[in-house]
Amino acid sequence: MYRPDLSPVADSLALSSLVGALPLLTLFVLLGGLRWRAHWAGLAALAVSVGVAVFAYDMPLGLAVLSGTEGAAFGLFPIMWIVLAALWVYQLTVTSGRFEDLRRAFNLVSDDPRVQALIIAFCFGALLEALAGFGAPVAITGVMLMALGFSPVRAAVTVLVANTAPVAFGAIATPIITAGSLTKIPYEDIGAYVGRQTPLLALFVPLLLVALVDGTRGIRQTWPVALVCGSAFAVAQFISANYVSVELTDIIASLVALAAVVAFLRVWQPGDGGRVREDLRRAAREERGTEESAATPGPATDAHTSDTGTKASAAATGSDGDAAGTPDTAGTANAAGTPGAAHAAHAADSEGTGPGLPGRRVLMAFLPYLIVIAVFSVAKLWEPAKEFLADSDLEVSWPGLDGEIMTAAGEQSSTTVYVFPWLSSPGSLLVLCGLLVAAVYRVSVPDAAREFVRTVMTLRWALLTVASVLALAYVMNLSGQTITIGTWIAGTGAAFAFLSPILGWLGTAVTGSDTSANALFATLQQTAAGRAGLDPTLLVAANTSGGVVGKMISPQNLTIAATAVGLVGKEAVLFRKAIGWSLLLLAMMCLLVLLQSHVLSWMLP
Repeated sequence: MYRPDLSPVADSLALSSLVGALPLLTLFVLLGGLRWRAHWAGLAALAVSVGVAVFAYDMPLGLAVLSGTEGAAFGLFPIMWIVLAALWVYQLTVTSGRFEDLRRAFNLVSDDPRVQALIIAFCFGALLEALAGFGAPVAITGVMLMALGFSPVRAAVTVLVANTAPVAFGAIATPIITAGSLTKIPYEDIGAYVGRQTPLLALFVPLLLVALVDGTRGIRQTWPVALVCGSAFAVAQFISANYVSVELTDIIASLVALAAVVAFLRVWQPGDGGRVREDLRRAAREERGTEESAATPGPATDAHTSDTGTKASAAATGSDGDAAGTPDTAGTANAAGTPGAAHAAHAADSEGTGPGLPGRRVLMAFLPYLIVIAVFSVAKLWEPAKEFLADSDLEVSWPGLDGEIMTAAGEQSSTTVYVFPWLSSPGSLLVLCGLLVAAVYRVSVPDAAREFVRTVMTLRWALLTVASVLALAYVMNLSGQTITIGTWIAGTGAAFAFLSPILGWLGTAVTGSDTSANALFATLQQTAAGRAGLDPTLLVAANTSGGVVGKMISPQNLTIAATAVGLVGKEAVLFRKAIGWSLLLLAMMCLLVLLQSHVLSWMLP
C-alpha cells in the first residue's frame, strides 16, 4: 500500500511544500498570467501534479493515474451534472418564452440594475446555494443578470463575488456537517462559530456588488438598500446558525434579506437608474464588439473555441423568444445556432419595462424556481425523503485504487470509494424540476430533449475543465501534496490563527467546494490548534469561512460562470478580475480569526 511521505524532498517540509505547490502555481500562472483557456491550464497542471506525485512523492504511476480518473469522475458526476441540469431548467424557460416575463417581473420590484444585482445575485443566489450549491447559483443568476442588461464579464464577476457569504451553509450546511463528522466536534458548535464570522462578510458583499455594477457612484447612491440587504442577511444568518438551525441558515437568511429589500424599496428608491441601465447596455454592446474582433491568447491549437462571441458557446444553447414572451416553438433560432446568452443580450437591449404583468404571468415566470424550492425542501428537509434518497447512493470501490492508498496517518484512505448519488444528487433533483417545468410550460418532449443535448454541447469544454481540475485535486490529495502544504502552514504556532483561513481558501480554490476543503483540512486544523494552544472549533470554523472566499477563483466556478454568460475560453479574464476581491476578503477573514482567538474572544459562543 502507498503511504504519503509528508517530507519527501530532502526531508524538508518547507521544500516539500514548495514542490507540492507546483501544480497550483502552474494552474494559476497559466490561467491568470498567461491567460490560457481553463481546460488547457487544468490539463497542464494535472500533468505537473502527476509528475510531482511520481518523481517527488514516489507514488506509483498507475495509482497516480487512477487517482486522477476518480477525481475526473467526481467532477463530471455529481458536480457538472448539477450545472448541466440547472442550465437546462433555465433553457426551458427561454424556449417557453417565460424568461422575458421573469425579467419584467424583476423590473416591477425595481428597474435599477444595482438593486436587481442585490436581489438576483445575492438574495436569490444565496437561496440557490442553500438548496443546490455546486455552481448552480452562478450558472442561473449569471444568465439572469445578462438578460437585465449586464455585459458578460460584469455579470460573471458579480455573481462570483455574490456567491461568498452563503457558501459555508450551502447545500443544507453540507460543508459544516462534513467538518463535524471528521473532527467529532458537534456540527452545531462549528456552525455557531461560522455564524459569528461569515455574517461580517455578508455586511460588505452587497456594497461590493453595487460597486461592481456602478463603481463608487453606485455605492454613494445605493448604500442604504445595500446596507439593509447585507444587515438583514447577516443578522438572520447569525440568529439561525446559533439559535434556530444550522441546516436552514441560508434559506432563512436569503428569504429574510429578500423580504427586507422589497419592504425597504416601498419607502425608498435610489435615483439615476435610467443612467445605469444605459451605461450597462452600452458597456455590453462594446464588450460584445470587442469579443468579436479580439484574439484570445493561449495554445494555437485551440482553434475550436477561438470565436468567443455569440457563437463560442453561451450559457445554454436555446430558443430566442421575442420581447413579448411568445414561445419559440418552431426552434428557428436554435436551428441557426443562436445561444441562450444571445437571447439574454437581446432581451437586455429592449427598452423599458412595458406594461404591468398580470399576476398569473408573474406566477408562471417564477414557477420554475418555486418548483426548485419545493422539490429541494422536500428532498433535504423531509426526513423520509432524505433517507430514501440517501439509501439510493451507490458506493463504488475504485478499481485498482481502493485498498492501495493510505493516509499520512497510516489509515486506509476512504477517498478511494466513489459515491455515485444517481438519485440524491442535486443534479438529478434539478432534472426532476426540469421535467415538471416542461410539463407546466407545455414544452414538447422533442424540444426539451433538444435543449438538453444542446446544453451538453455548450458545456463540453467546461466538462473537460472541471474533470481535469478535480483530477488534479485527487492526485494532489492522495499523493500527499495537499497535506504537506497544510502541515507546513500549520507549523507556524500561535500565528496559525491568522493563517488558518488560508487553508480553507486554498482547498476551495483547488477543488471548487468548501465541503472538499473541510474534508482535506478540518482534522489538520483541529490538530494544529491543539499543538498551538488555540480553540480547535475556532480553527475548524475558520477553515470553512476561509473557503467561502476561495470559491470565486476556483477554476471549476470560473468555468461555470464563463460558460453561463457565453465566455468559454475567457476564464482567465474572470480570474484576473476576481482574484483581488478574493484576496481582500481573505485578508479580512484572517484578521477576524486572529482577533477572535485573542482580543475578540467574547464574540465566540
